[in-house]
Amino acid sequence: MVNSPIKSPLSDADKEITGNALQATLVDLVDLSLIAKQAHWNVIGANFRNAHLQLDELVTTARLYVDQVAERANAIGVSPNGQAKTVVESSGSPAFPDNWQSVESTVAAIVDILSTLIERLRKRIDETDKSDLVTQDLLIEITRALEEAHWMWQAQQAV
Repeated sequence: MVNSPIKSPLSDADKEITGNALQATLVDLVDLSLIAKQAHWNVIGANFRNAHLQLDELVTTARLYVDQVAERANAIGVSPNGQAKTVVESSGSPAFPDNWQSVESTVAAIVDILSTLIERLRKRIDETDKSDLVTQDLLIEITRALEEAHWMWQAQQAV
């Protein structure tokens, strides 16, 4: 890690573990906000309006937590990197298809993407158990919000 002008409350080892978890979360959330906006612009078909609005809610959630994650990184002396190049190179989100997508295919893609991100977040929750409980608490809060969204998206697939 680069020397920081911000004195960290964490040991160097804990700062590295926590900083890596925060950076990975930041990238995943930036990508989620972009994917959800792409889906928002391109969803078509029956129930278009509901899916369109629900995608904007997902964008809002992702953007809220992006800022909180970046500010937590700064608070522990880690410079966050949400640049497009960084997001492209390190996001763990499954790809979202180009062009118009039916509501059904959009819902299926968002369910898959949220499932992947939740799995990644839960691993980071475990990783930060010893390095920084404050960051772990933030990751738990993000996971709670994404799991709620995941449930709501899955409910649209139920018969």
